[in-house]
Amino acid sequence: MPDVGSVPPGEVPDETPDATADADPADADQPRFRLAYVPGATPGKWASVWHERLPDVRLELVQVEAAAVVAALETGDVDAAIGRLPVDKDVFSAIPLYEETSVVLFSRDHLLAALADDETVSATDLVQDPVWVPGDDVLFTGGRPVPGTVPADPDGNPLERVPTTADVVATVAANVGVAVLPMSLARLHRRKDVTYRPLSDGPTAPVGLVWPVDRTTDLVEELIGIVRGRTVNSSRGRGGPSSRKGQDGASADAPTAKSARTGVKNSSKSVSGAKKRSGAGRGAAAAGGRGGVQRGKGGRSAPQGKKKGKGR
Repeated sequence: MPDVGSVPPGEVPDETPDATADADPADADQPRFRLAYVPGATPGKWASVWHERLPDVRLELVQVEAAAVVAALETGDVDAAIGRLPVDKDVFSAIPLYEETSVVLFSRDHLLAALADDETVSATDLVQDPVWVPGDDVLFTGGRPVPGTVPADPDGNPLERVPTTADVVATVAANVGVAVLPMSLARLHRRKDVTYRPLSDGPTAPVGLVWPVDRTTDLVEELIGIVRGRTVNSSRGRGGPSSRKGQDGASADAPTAKSARTGVKNSSKSVSGAKKRSGAGRGAAAAGGRGGVQRGKGGRSAPQGKKKGKGR
């Protein structure tokens, strides 16, 4: 799953592993973190990083319908969710992850099926087509206009919405109209008798990491670091350097890379060490070298008498 941006039309999402399939009953008392994800989302890559960084905390992936994410978070059934945006900012914090491209789904007997695989469809191409919108739609919320015509019976009476995306796909397969879906859902419900093309001027479906404002725990911070691509050394959660004291022989009081860059002094010991290093660097500079320690050279001082730019 890519970072912020649109999902490329040709990209196939990774399969999401069942994080609880091989859970050991003996680990019932092990700390856990429950991450919900909506149909079409693929948190497998992030789950793998979690297992590497936090092997002592069991990550449970729970698929939840898009409309049920808010309730799952409010009741505490899950700790965070990969869900559809937007959300109520007074209740939830959210980090946008990516925006999905919308596609037009149609029967392989439809005229649009004659288009090449790399061609797109526009809303004007759907003027004569009934466009089915499922009850669990995530694209045409907030009054967004739906292209095409409203599905109707032979007398012209509008038909009720079909309940689910799966029902819409089955309806479209009968070649009685088309549907507009996020690409991930079109792939999730793929069938041999339907196909799709990108809708060039269609709405996008933003996806983000969502959690309650009042429950920004260390584990949530760890997940934020993972989805944002932070390294383990820059993590703010339990997997960060200060939380791994004793695991890799390093002290939590040791100066971090960030403190070294910003000049923050963590202890009197580090201050005296900095003075010694500084004095050594000035001594080397006074001897005629380029001064200090060369990075990546094992701490050797620069050779004297060499011309600048002629091989370091």
